[in-house]
Amino acid sequence: MKIFSTDSFVINLPVKHSLPIQKYAQLRQRIKASGLIAPEDIQVPEPATDEEILRVHDRDYFDRVVHGELTAKELRRIGFPWSPMMVERSKRSCGATIQACRTALEDGIASTLAGGGHHAFSNMGEGFCVFNDCAVAARAMQMEGLAQRIVIIDCDVHQGNGTASIFNDDPTVFTFSIHGQNNFPFNKEQSDLDIGLEDNTGDEEYLNALESGLKHAVEKAGANLAIYIAGADPYTDDRYSRLNLSKEGLGKRDRMIFQYCRERGLPIAITMGGGYARTIEDTVDIYFQTVRLAVESED
Repeated sequence: MKIFSTDSFVINLPVKHSLPIQKYAQLRQRIKASGLIAPEDIQVPEPATDEEILRVHDRDYFDRVVHGELTAKELRRIGFPWSPMMVERSKRSCGATIQACRTALEDGIASTLAGGGHHAFSNMGEGFCVFNDCAVAARAMQMEGLAQRIVIIDCDVHQGNGTASIFNDDPTVFTFSIHGQNNFPFNKEQSDLDIGLEDNTGDEEYLNALESGLKHAVEKAGANLAIYIAGADPYTDDRYSRLNLSKEGLGKRDRMIFQYCRERGLPIAITMGGGYARTIEDTVDIYFQTVRLAVESED
């Protein structure tokens, strides 16, 4: 399986802002040390082009991101300060998801080691999301004639509000989000299918809800490609979770999705999504488990 890593394009952040970034570098190091992926199959993606990003994002917002003209309020909403490296990494994150989609359509499955920027709207970013890489990649696949119908399976603990907004009333992209109902964002958008779970939902209830939602989403989508936002943040010891999923439960989640897509011949591109465990090693463990199970699903 090929994976696409952007962690070498690190934003120079103060410590309080660094958590959303440093976990990805640790994940790549863990994968390399494990021998799970051949070194040549860990690739640095090209950045998405301006044209690719502008299929999703407004010109005014894009230009202000690129030229460092976002307001203080906009930067607070995103969650970290502007820098040229922030712009580069955001473009590369979109490029990584585009490459993962192209590769999945050839090989059946591929992954990025970041991505899942589902809080980015067409005209603004929020929640550590500058550009919506999944939306950019979906549009790229459509424009390249590689996949005309796409399903986005979003298992991050937070609703994919930006993605839902971007694809509102677009029948070619089916958005499915399973998330904490009482969690951020508190003003939610309407996905094609939303499953909002109550606080402290555990493994069994979560997996039953996911199974039902996954079946509905894939059947309704009639998709040529799935983009999976995995998310480590439903974990019980995640700072922002409010759900009560174990690492074992998150592994069952991943197996279910990989098996379901494989049985139906549906290519799947994986993005990592959010993860903010109190111990960063727990987030890395969950991400690594997702990658490991994706590799095993190829056998």
